[in-house]
Amino acid sequence: MNQTNDLIQSALRTVRLEIEAVEGLLPRIDAAFVKACELILASKGRVVVVGMGKSGHIGNKIAATLASTGTTSFFVHPAEASHGDMGMITRDDVVLALSNSGSTAEIVTLLPLIKRLGITLISMTGNPESPLAKAAEVNLDARVAHEACPLNLAPTSSTTASLVLGDALAIALLEARGFTAEDFAFSHPGGALGRRLLLKVENVMHSGEQLPKVQRGTLLRDALMEMTRKGLGMTAVLEGDGRLAGIFTDGDLRRTLDRDLDIRQATIDDVMTVHGKTARPDMLAAEALKIMEDHKIGALIVVDEQDHPIGAFNLGDLLRAGVM
Repeated sequence: MNQTNDLIQSALRTVRLEIEAVEGLLPRIDAAFVKACELILASKGRVVVVGMGKSGHIGNKIAATLASTGTTSFFVHPAEASHGDMGMITRDDVVLALSNSGSTAEIVTLLPLIKRLGITLISMTGNPESPLAKAAEVNLDARVAHEACPLNLAPTSSTTASLVLGDALAIALLEARGFTAEDFAFSHPGGALGRRLLLKVENVMHSGEQLPKVQRGTLLRDALMEMTRKGLGMTAVLEGDGRLAGIFTDGDLRRTLDRDLDIRQATIDDVMTVHGKTARPDMLAAEALKIMEDHKIGALIVVDEQDHPIGAFNLGDLLRAGVM
């Protein structure tokens, strides 16, 4: 029991210390942070992130986050940079160097070359008086009062603070660039996220002969036959000129059966939903899904600019496409 309690208390202490480390960043989101953002936004090149050891692991993640949110970025191991990889960095790039001590030998070794090439240098350190911080155009202060490690040695709170500061930088740049969900999707084309953000209505809709449609005045029983043939659980109802007059769905049919209506003689005009919600073919499928969720409907008619039905789809189509 004592061991269980000790483990819990140790974990709680770690979490509290790391929360304190993150909260300590708040007053340091200041003019230096703004300058770092401005240097990156003004750059014609990439953000090259460097870091050794645990800082290198954090740097790898920061580079990946920057790259996926609109700021072209990649990670270079500083030891490898001294043995040829420095050639990957151009004069137009910005180097973001991470080092808690600010005196990591492999990074300090690169400073004269970075300066000689005139490459913009941003540092993220836990020591604003360090060689790295003093060499940089701007230093992002990531110092922490205590590591979560009880020996105050293993990088824990400091790496958490650096990671959060990197996220803050990436998201500030994302918003400054006006980066959109569709932009994000182009850097995430695989998997469910890409499908959700890139797929358009025209990619999932049924069109041509697959589109269920009847004219105004059609008997309800004939409209039901059209719905059965096309298998979408709905049909579009057309005006004489081909524009959308309404929609009739399985839900409308259930509501019709509750009415005092002779369904053998009723026409589609008597039971349809007038016009109804529609989608456009160039709309993101995720946007169409939101319309369906907001209005609690299971199908949408797709119309062109003249309000002529050109397609239809239902929740099953979105589910099969991986949009939901």
